[in-house]
Amino acid sequence: MLEAFVTNLGRYNEGYLDGEPLKLPATTEEVQALLKHIHVDGVRYEELFITNYETDLPGLRDCLGEYESIDELNYFASLLDDMEEWELEKFSAAVELGNHTGTVKDLINLTQNLDCYEFYPGVTDNKELGCYLIDELDWETIPESLEPYFDYEAYGRDFSINEDGAFYKSGYVSRNDMDFTEHYSDRSDIPDEYRIFAYPKPEKSIKKTLESYGKMISETVPQERSRPVNEER
Repeated sequence: MLEAFVTNLGRYNEGYLDGEPLKLPATTEEVQALLKHIHVDGVRYEELFITNYETDLPGLRDCLGEYESIDELNYFASLLDDMEEWELEKFSAAVELGNHTGTVKDLINLTQNLDCYEFYPGVTDNKELGCYLIDELDWETIPESLEPYFDYEAYGRDFSINEDGAFYKSGYVSRNDMDFTEHYSDRSDIPDEYRIFAYPKPEKSIKKTLESYGKMISETVPQERSRPVNEER
């Protein structure tokens, strides 16, 4: 559904491409293993960025940036993972329509506001739209004697123009008059079970070095502060 190619930013700036794909949703253990493989240890190398995305949903890659939060992406991917097939088709069409797709925050809110969109699967042109509205949704009653003369294409075209909708490979989508509600504001709204980012645990040798360094500082700093101000007196 969603895969991000996570790359070590520090190594990249040094001329190396240390990166691996991360399938989302993921676990903390999977994230730590990946970071360890690409040498992001939280000490020497802390920063990362995403050089590529893979997804089955048309248009979604263009909505995702290089410096997205792993936790936020994981939450978003989990929401997609919980959708039924028809919901994914509707979400994908809404993404292609281009509303509320500027950030991962927008995309998360979009998953929770699909009622704000009308989606007619498999409808890919004006004539099919006109037939769907009349034959499937019963928007108009046309006498049988007039059916051969009725312009379904014109009817569908006028409807599409008035609704400001669009046709995509999956079907026709348009925005309705329901209010779009912002359920997700920022990363503080991510439920704890979707917070997976954590640096790998340091190797014992590194950990000992850091502990020794910290101990040396704690022993040295107080002594320097306790020296008399005027030692010549």
